[in-house]
Amino acid sequence: MPAKRHNDWPVRQLGEVIELFDHRRVPLNSRERGGRQGVYPYYGAQGIIDHIDGYLFDGRYILVAEDGENLNSRKLPLALFAKGKFWVNNHAHILRANAEVADDTFLLACLNHADIKPYVTGAAQPKLSQANLRLIKLPVPPLPVQHRIASILSAYDDLIGNNTRRIQILEQMAQALYREWFVNFRFPGHAKVKQVESPLGKIPQGWQLKPLGEIAAITMGLSPKGDTYNEWGDGTSLVNGPVEFSERFTKRTKWTSSPTKLCREGDLVVCVRGSTTGKYVKSDGVYCLGRGVCGLSSKHQCFVDQLFANELPTLLAMTGGSTFPSWTGPQLKSHRVLSPSRELMDCFEAIVQPMSAAVLQYSRQIQNLRRTRDLLLPKLISGALDVSKLEIETA
Repeated sequence: MPAKRHNDWPVRQLGEVIELFDHRRVPLNSRERGGRQGVYPYYGAQGIIDHIDGYLFDGRYILVAEDGENLNSRKLPLALFAKGKFWVNNHAHILRANAEVADDTFLLACLNHADIKPYVTGAAQPKLSQANLRLIKLPVPPLPVQHRIASILSAYDDLIGNNTRRIQILEQMAQALYREWFVNFRFPGHAKVKQVESPLGKIPQGWQLKPLGEIAAITMGLSPKGDTYNEWGDGTSLVNGPVEFSERFTKRTKWTSSPTKLCREGDLVVCVRGSTTGKYVKSDGVYCLGRGVCGLSSKHQCFVDQLFANELPTLLAMTGGSTFPSWTGPQLKSHRVLSPSRELMDCFEAIVQPMSAAVLQYSRQIQNLRRTRDLLLPKLISGALDVSKLEIETA
């Protein structure tokens, strides 16, 4: 049910409050995409897809998806900001708000909440043309009201952004420490440890090649009967594959009243079947593991997480040439990996486990912030929440 409006805001067509740019006449040549990482972001309709040597735009713009299934399903945001120097591919419209009548943050929020189905053409290949983009109708309150709403939304986005950066820093620290200790062999006291020959080359004395199954308990999933599934929270949360994956953690979208194989909070959940084989996330609680995934659990969980990520290219090579890539339990359990001393794994766990706990905490905060912001959004942009008298600092 749409939020009830308390303000008689005018409704205007998008084309009346924006400047729309046509970038299709400027081709992206081979020098600008020269097969190496450039310095300027290259955007698609859903975000940055590459970095190249050239740029077309410099400033703050709004990108709007032009085609794709998400136009009808709206599983992904319709619009997003692109800032600084960047290039855009042909799957996104690029526009800028007319600052005299529209706040771009408010405009972005309205676009992502708008009903665009009447403006999308094509069933097999949905498309939002420039002409129809201009026709989308949006509420346009007085500019000071837009600024206040934008400030509220920006406060949430800033908190989400800060937590996201904290997560990235913690993940980078854990990865760097793992590589320093267990790949480059520069662990505490390494200078006193002799290097010996092994099938992998020289390794620290006392380290061994062991089956992965001796370092981590590997639980292959087993799907419950289909008639035990539900979407209203009865029983145990179920994870079958990427549909139940968020960016870093599992997410709860369906449940089963008859769970089979289980994972616990902190376990690594890995896809083992099909084109998504190797995709993984951390479990944020107890889940029933379906046939498409397995769980890796260990006393040294942080070490196992990094070990699996490091071994992933080798493991994926085991599926090469298959039309339906997959891993079996025996394959994963018997895969041989380099195992350091228990004391060194204990030391690594003591340092990295608090980082892992903080990542989970920040991720939950992000979920809560997004949920709160998304609940506020329709009320703010419809006028159901009156912000005209709020003392809010606006840019």
